Amino acid sequence: MTENTQQSPTPAGAEPSNSAHADLPTQYVPAEVEEKLYERWVERGYFEADAKSDKPPYTIVIPPPNVTGSLHLGHAFEHTLIDALTRRKRMQGHETLWQPGMDHAGIATQNVVERELAKEDKSRHDLGREAFVERVWQWKSESGGQISGQMRRLGDGVAWSRERFTMDEGLSRAVQTIFKRLYDDELIYRAERIINWCPRCLTAISDIEVEYADQDGELVSIRYGEGENSIVVATTRAETMLGDTAVAVHPDDERYAHLVGTEIELPLTGRRIPVVADEHVDPEFGTGAVKVTPAHDPNDFEIGRRHDLPSITVMDEHAVITAHGPFQGLDRLEARSAVVGALRAEGRIVAEKRPYVHSVGHCSRCKTTIEPRLSMQWWVKVGPLAKAAGDAVRDGRVAIHPKEMESRYFGWVDNLHDWCISRQLWWGHRIPVWYGPNGETVCVGPDEEPPSGEGWYQDSDVLDTWFSSGLWPFSTLGWPERTESLEKFYPNSVLVTGYDILFFWVARMMMFGLYAMDGTPPFHQIVLHGMVRDQFGKKMSKSFGNAVNPLDWMDTYGSDALRFTLARGANPGVDVPIGEDWVQASRNFANKVWNATRFALMNGATVEGDLPAPGELSATDRWILSRLNTVVAEVDAYYDDYQFAKLSDLLYHFAWDEVFDWYVELSKTTFAAGGDAARASARVLGEVLDVTLRLLHPVMPFVTETLWTTLTGGESVVIADWPSDSGFRDTAAEQEIATLQQVITEVRRFRADQGLQPGQRVPARLTLEGTDLAVHEAAIRSLLRLQPAGEDFRATASLPVAGAKVELDLSGAIDFAAERKRLAKDLAAAEKELAQTTAKLGNEGFLAKAPDHVVGKIRTRREQAEADIARISAQLEALPQA
Repeated sequence: MTENTQQSPTPAGAEPSNSAHADLPTQYVPAEVEEKLYERWVERGYFEADAKSDKPPYTIVIPPPNVTGSLHLGHAFEHTLIDALTRRKRMQGHETLWQPGMDHAGIATQNVVERELAKEDKSRHDLGREAFVERVWQWKSESGGQISGQMRRLGDGVAWSRERFTMDEGLSRAVQTIFKRLYDDELIYRAERIINWCPRCLTAISDIEVEYADQDGELVSIRYGEGENSIVVATTRAETMLGDTAVAVHPDDERYAHLVGTEIELPLTGRRIPVVADEHVDPEFGTGAVKVTPAHDPNDFEIGRRHDLPSITVMDEHAVITAHGPFQGLDRLEARSAVVGALRAEGRIVAEKRPYVHSVGHCSRCKTTIEPRLSMQWWVKVGPLAKAAGDAVRDGRVAIHPKEMESRYFGWVDNLHDWCISRQLWWGHRIPVWYGPNGETVCVGPDEEPPSGEGWYQDSDVLDTWFSSGLWPFSTLGWPERTESLEKFYPNSVLVTGYDILFFWVARMMMFGLYAMDGTPPFHQIVLHGMVRDQFGKKMSKSFGNAVNPLDWMDTYGSDALRFTLARGANPGVDVPIGEDWVQASRNFANKVWNATRFALMNGATVEGDLPAPGELSATDRWILSRLNTVVAEVDAYYDDYQFAKLSDLLYHFAWDEVFDWYVELSKTTFAAGGDAARASARVLGEVLDVTLRLLHPVMPFVTETLWTTLTGGESVVIADWPSDSGFRDTAAEQEIATLQQVITEVRRFRADQGLQPGQRVPARLTLEGTDLAVHEAAIRSLLRLQPAGEDFRATASLPVAGAKVELDLSGAIDFAAERKRLAKDLAAAEKELAQTTAKLGNEGFLAKAPDHVVGKIRTRREQAEADIARISAQLEALPQA
């Protein structure tokens, strides 16, 4: 770390001085800086977007978090990437809009308020629909939306004045408008189909709200029919056999050819059901025959449609058996045991397998096992909409990053089933359809009066939350009105979201955007990121005990540290592991930037005046400016390709390794000498820090704001110009400094190998003639702690490096005999390790039996032993004999 000279610190978070020589506190304390800086940014309107501006637009919508939610690591990760993109584009001169807002989250919010009512021994039915909805609005105003404040903690540069809510008046108008248009175009219809049903929430739920998990069950094989006319079927849901209306076999299965078209007895029911032939059946799986329950299984429902089978519902909305007979009134799980017992008593059970591990869907909200259920619901006919969504990617109007995710997108939109959009809830956008006393159905638009009079009533269902969030890119801009904001900021420049909702949210926005906006897609690019996992790659979960509250890490290490850690792990489309040690390392990096900038300011680093001409600069100065421009170009390329991990890693190593550990250290002798060279280096150092802080700002906004305003006296780095590559390159200077680095690195390695302390000074003679290193002798001696050779100098070690020669007198620093003995012992151990690993790898029997990872470890051990032998031998050879 660079040295710090104690000076009187100014309070952290204070308004920056216009002097580039202003003092900085000796330590960076994020908690004293972040909130004040963010409030200042918001007050000055830096994040607002002007639809009247003539700047080119750059628009990103926030994936709207649930109004019930709080900031988790997934949010922090995604928001960091979006904020980095928008901050850079703002600095590049774009009129940037990062659109904020929240989703009303139908099921989640209704469940929260219902739990609150339960504490009062009340249900929503006690209040009635209107009063319950008023209660939800009250909850939102008092308790909802806490994530907004947490987003400020993270530094989200969103346009707060434009914040929207999917149930606000404008968005409700958009929902009603598009429903009416889709209905009139016969793309919305009402029909009885199989849906995911939650017996606890008492509503249909979308596929994304179903969580699948393996669990123990039982697989029961049941014989239907008698004698030669019997068929054995297997099921994990024996209770549904009460609703069977057929048995299906494959048309080419000769085992059952004689039964196709006949009827067989359905046990326990007194009914006979047909045997049908259907291509859906896999003749190789199980017995090759399947029971068909059209009212309680989506695949069976399709078979039933193809063969005109009746659908018999045997469970009510609470998953209680309604079929007549001894099982009526039993819960589905109670009925399962009872049905199996009754079948066993009749000798119908052929086989039972338990435990039988199989995947079971659960409601993501309440964890209840979902029930496929035949139900009258509202649907979107997605065929033409999905085709348009696929075509927009295929013809290049929309690009998906990373490109390999395109196949998953096409696999979804090309095979999309009609979308169930109705939910049996009270909180949400109520379906704008009225029914009349004589069977009339009227869909009402936002500027139309609903029918009234005796017998007229509105549909009681609300719309799926994804229906309103699918309008987000244009409803938030004022659609269906042709507002200035819509004209300016639609389509969005890019969508940044997780690959896990590619099929649900992204596909719906594509379908609705293309439909509502006359074929214009909602965004030009879709950038898909992975999920945040723990440092071992395991999914984070409270049940696993590895869930992390990002606010805790921000409290401990600062928001910049968390953001930088997340960005540095963000490879396109790949999951992101994160551990506390990594956040701590990022905090150390922020401290390094702070201390190095503070040192630079104390040594006169400045941005005042033009840079000296290259001919007036040292090779060290020209090298760092050449590297700086290369880094600017590479960072731009990485941003344009959404390679956040690579650009963050590049900036980390450039700032820490090249600027702080090399350039600042090499410049210390120049600063100490003073004069024109020192003034030139001070200007170069100011330039390098100015540009580096601006490059780091999108990912680390708080620490860079404090340092940049202090260094430059500028108003804010938020509105500073983004750095551009000047084109300056000096390959000769880069090669010269690379040689210098090689010399210093090799001698440092030798010193360490010999057991010298980093600060221990030893006499040395440098032979630099014939190289470009002569001008760097003072820096070499300073960095390597080398004293001039005196009259009694005795060269006990000689290191030829890169055309130069460094001779050291270690006679007063090392006990050569003891060192030779120690190295000989280490060499013997390395040779023994080499012999053992070589023998194992030469044993054919061992190689044939040992797992690949074991063999790989032994190969690695052998390679390490070979490297150790070479290193120790070189050290021994370098030691003097006496």
